[in-house]
Amino acid sequence: MKSGSKKMLVFILSAVLLLAACGNSGEVKDKKTSSKKYKIGVSQIVEHPSLNAAYDGFKKALEDAGIDVEYDVQIAQGDNSVNTTIATNLVSADVDLIFANSTPSAQAAASATTEIPIIFTSVTDAVGAELVDSMESPGGNVTGTIDAHPDAITNTMKFLKEELDAKNVGMVFNSGEQNSRAQVDAVKEMLKDMDMTVVEASVATSADVKQATESLLGKVDSMYIITDNTVVSALESVISVANDNKIPMMVGEFDSVKRGGLAAYGFEYFDIGYEAGQMAVKILKGESKPADLPVQIPQKLKLIMNKDTASTLRLDIKDEWKAEFSE
Repeated sequence: MKSGSKKMLVFILSAVLLLAACGNSGEVKDKKTSSKKYKIGVSQIVEHPSLNAAYDGFKKALEDAGIDVEYDVQIAQGDNSVNTTIATNLVSADVDLIFANSTPSAQAAASATTEIPIIFTSVTDAVGAELVDSMESPGGNVTGTIDAHPDAITNTMKFLKEELDAKNVGMVFNSGEQNSRAQVDAVKEMLKDMDMTVVEASVATSADVKQATESLLGKVDSMYIITDNTVVSALESVISVANDNKIPMMVGEFDSVKRGGLAAYGFEYFDIGYEAGQMAVKILKGESKPADLPVQIPQKLKLIMNKDTASTLRLDIKDEWKAEFSE
């Protein structure tokens, strides 16, 4: 074989090997990208069934999307100082995304980082809590789903007035929770035109809940327990006082109905958690940024009632209420 031919053959073989190596390298890279494991930090202010259901929904959305995730779950047990420490720890751990489950959790996370994407749920007033610039255009690194349907409070107050003839509504809440203060203020504003009044009982910790509820006796003919993390974590204390004294108590979410509240206009927390998870998927895949994802409201609203509690209150359930019943 001539020298020139040998050189040409060596060149061709080298080129083939180089192309093969490049092809293999590309395959390995693609495989590594598709199987990336993300680390998500979870900050939750306290454990109670509604927040837990929201977290379950969030995880299911990522599982359905085929996202491989390692979760770092931290619960503040109602302590805001711990809540702040959790946010700082998650930022230090350099997680890919923070899932903040409650208003205090989201506020702490937002204060800790402007770089790591934050998806929240179980937040009542995202604008009032200064988490986003607006519902439509969040701006910054924070967005998510709220746990306030625009018609929920309106329907609840109409039900208390028109069906239960209520005039004085007792509300037990933690005034230190921004989402709670926003809901109480919304109720008070609404009742100005309904010849009804709100009687407030403020608490600082779950240990204060029963005494605060008892302080309302003789002053109210109904109660409304909103989605207040402190109060809901000790809901049985409120239920026992209300039911023992035959006071109808509307609540802010379905789990509180299952636990003994009379009724709620609400939605499933699993659903808003799932919707938050779908937003997280878009961010992790690089399809969107938090600033460009509008904050979402619950998609379904319905009336759920507790038959046993209605029986305790000697309340007849009317067909026209179109109520569904808790299990």
